[in-house]
Amino acid sequence: MRYAVIMAGGKGTRLWPLSRQNRPKQLLQLFEGKSLLRHAFERLHTLFTAEQILIIAAQAHVDAVRAELPELPAENILGEPSARDTANAVCLGAAVLQQRDPEAIVGIFTADHIIRPVETFASRVELAYRMAEEHPEAIVTLGIKPTLPHTGLGYIHRGKQIVDGIRWVQGFKEKPDLTTAKQYLDSGEYYWNSGMFVWRAATVLGEFNRHLPDSHKKLCQLASQWYGQGGRQLADQVYPTLTKISFDYAVMEHAKSVIVVELPCEWVDVGSFSTLESLYDPDDAGNICVAQAKFAQLGAAGNIIVSEQEHLIAAIGVEDLIIVHTPDATLVCRKVDAQRIKDLATRLEKDFGEKYA
Repeated sequence: MRYAVIMAGGKGTRLWPLSRQNRPKQLLQLFEGKSLLRHAFERLHTLFTAEQILIIAAQAHVDAVRAELPELPAENILGEPSARDTANAVCLGAAVLQQRDPEAIVGIFTADHIIRPVETFASRVELAYRMAEEHPEAIVTLGIKPTLPHTGLGYIHRGKQIVDGIRWVQGFKEKPDLTTAKQYLDSGEYYWNSGMFVWRAATVLGEFNRHLPDSHKKLCQLASQWYGQGGRQLADQVYPTLTKISFDYAVMEHAKSVIVVELPCEWVDVGSFSTLESLYDPDDAGNICVAQAKFAQLGAAGNIIVSEQEHLIAAIGVEDLIIVHTPDATLVCRKVDAQRIKDLATRLEKDFGEKYA
């Protein structure tokens, strides 16, 4: 049977003060009145039943995820006791599903993207699963045709064509500098790495056994006891001992048989407030209002105004700012400094206490 796993463990510190330790970015209602996690679930629900969809989140967020997605069986939400990066989350999901179904075909999907149109997404995901079934030794990934020389994303170097829009992969490239990103874009030989993959559970677990054997052994043991007596206690013991490493570094850089399916969709990785500009229509002066924000301005242009409440923000004569309102904190910064929000967020717990972190 086919299954889908949504990775929902990110913190989203570049979206502070909306995103906090107790409310990560995937639970934020930043588009169409729905959380990013709800969008991810609904995209996949066109292809899978709720019973076929799993969520991997931080243990501290499990109750919030259950409240957000009451359709899911409780056992389909896996809570990690601590963050050990994406490799361990992927391995856990594959191991748990293989316990349920030794022939499981598993897709890994992200919880913090907006992807449109959903119909195109569904058809390409269906194709990716078909490729994984026809090539059981392969890892299948979804690639996005780049539109600009993005330095914050990984790249996929595409190789020999299988059929139109589907190719073997020559290699994965980590986040490049601007010069290299321009070369990738100009060559026409690269996709953005979407972070979404499809494979047989047995195939990816074999890769983990080769490249991350200690974590593989511990997580397979944990998966066999996850729902039984002592599973939670075992997870608390195992997780601090796992190697903290990303899936790309642990597995994808070493994988020999990889297929990329082109995903011809609008694809927005909601990693910072600046990325929201492509999702909202600006006013005549280039200002955008996100979620429930209301904005009054005189001579203000090119600003991003954010509030999840119906809060009026007024500005006079300012340009290219990010202004974010929450009940207990307000952020004002230049758009060019958007990436520095993460640095600010890391200081807040020390300076002002856990409430603001």
